[in-house]
Amino acid sequence: MTAEPDGRPDVATAIPGPAAASETAAASETAAASETAPVALVTGAARGLGAAVAAVLDAAGYRLVLADIALPAPPTAGYPYSTRPDLDAVAAACRDAVAVTADMRRQADADAAVAEALDRFGRLDTVIAAAGVIAGGPPVWETSDEAWETLLDANLTGVFHVIRAAVPALLEAPAGRFVAVSSAAGTRPLPRLAAYSASKHGVVGLVRSLAADLAGTRVTANVVCPGSMDTTMLAETARIYDLPDTDAFTGHAYLRRLLRPEEVATAVGFLCSPAASGMTGSVLAVDAGFTG
Repeated sequence: MTAEPDGRPDVATAIPGPAAASETAAASETAAASETAPVALVTGAARGLGAAVAAVLDAAGYRLVLADIALPAPPTAGYPYSTRPDLDAVAAACRDAVAVTADMRRQADADAAVAEALDRFGRLDTVIAAAGVIAGGPPVWETSDEAWETLLDANLTGVFHVIRAAVPALLEAPAGRFVAVSSAAGTRPLPRLAAYSASKHGVVGLVRSLAADLAGTRVTANVVCPGSMDTTMLAETARIYDLPDTDAFTGHAYLRRLLRPEEVATAVGFLCSPAASGMTGSVLAVDAGFTG
């Protein structure tokens, strides 16, 4: 804005022209849309399927709370866990996302992740429980208590904690969505993966029970069961089976290839969308035909 010789502002130059007014209106509409955009919590978001889900939901216009354990792996783990820089990179690639370090084995951490969504965005519409770990090797009768408890705590109890933390908020949403990630091993038994398979079967049963408990509400609850995806966890599975690399798994699927995390994430995104409003208690296999 310029000024007249007497110091008063030049009113003419203070009035925006048509182009400036249009830009201001567009900016206001964008801000308003952002404030009403749906909010999703994604656990296990630092890499693999969780990171791919974050990208899919970001593209769909969601505001995101991205949670991951981001801690050193225990001695029983045969592969490194994701890191805080991994999680921060996923959040930075999204338009409106906050990264939260959280261990879903602890109810307090699940509660804190949900509280972050409510405090930051004022609502929670969708939850994707994608956090999980894998371990195996021995047959059932030689599986240690430590291995059993690690898998059940991370893969099953963690989902239970997220449900307890998130469902009250989802019940307040216009159309709440809860999607948990199980596995093809959650519907089909696999050798040398007893604790993992039991935990993933448990996820299926837990979320289908959740859907039954949510009857008559606006919240749906579904499960996605991925097959062999090109991820760090699949590399660990190959090591468990003494295979040279993950390509060895391609012969077990009708499509004769590994899945990309983005393919499974697209199915998760579908379950979060209005197009899936008629689905609850469903178990969606995205496994390249592995389970037939």
